[in-house]
Amino acid sequence: MAQFVEFVANNWILVSALLVLLTLLAWDSGQKAGPKVSTHEATRLINQNNAVVLDIRDKADFKAGHLVDSVHIPNSQVAERISDLEKHKSDPIIVVCKTGQTASAASKTLKDNGFAQVYRLSGGIMEWTNNNLPLVKK
Repeated sequence: MAQFVEFVANNWILVSALLVLLTLLAWDSGQKAGPKVSTHEATRLINQNNAVVLDIRDKADFKAGHLVDSVHIPNSQVAERISDLEKHKSDPIIVVCKTGQTASAASKTLKDNGFAQVYRLSGGIMEWTNNNLPLVKK
């Protein structure tokens, strides 16, 4: 540990540059995947802008509870089943996963395929249920 502290003290410019680069990388990847929306903003998009909810969780989690009228395409199949969403290309799309962490890849795939209004639900279904918002179970 003492060597690490000494290294950082002796090379503070390099360490600072590394931290700046890592921060920019994280910010850039977040921008490419689309903005995050809170549960409140997602509800507004659904009710006022007819947003489509894309649930990318696996089948068992989807059946355990999902947002009303959400489209289910597992994360591993988003690229192959992009044609299922073509009719919603001009609509806002909210990508939902379990915790809000895996929605980035699916969102980026949608944006790369010409979907302009792609959002990620911050906190995923866990945040939705923590706010006591309703789920449909089928």
